[in-house]
Amino acid sequence: MNANDLNRQLLLQEPERSPDGAGGFTETWVTLGNLWANIRAGSGREATGEAVSLSKTTFRITVRAAPFSAPSRPKAGQRFRDGARVFAIEAVAEREPGERFLTCYCIEEVAT
Repeated sequence: MNANDLNRQLLLQEPERSPDGAGGFTETWVTLGNLWANIRAGSGREATGEAVSLSKTTFRITVRAAPFSAPSRPKAGQRFRDGARVFAIEAVAEREPGERFLTCYCIEEVAT
């Protein structure tokens, strides 16, 4: 993997909760920045949602590494956005110790 393989620009977003005034909260997504990425599809399956069927596909999304404290370092619970497509980040790992890239294990759900 080299920097030229990072050919898709994605938004990195994290959830932000705020009180709704009725004892609960509302959740919005805040954009932290743009990251160049390489996206590779994995396996997929069909799942049954509450009212619709869902197509779930796993993805490995590679981005440049960043220090653990940097806001540009993806982490579980955040998501990538590419237009209308949303990739929920499940886990993040260094490709190899000391390497310059991170692999983000993501899931995309699409109603079918």
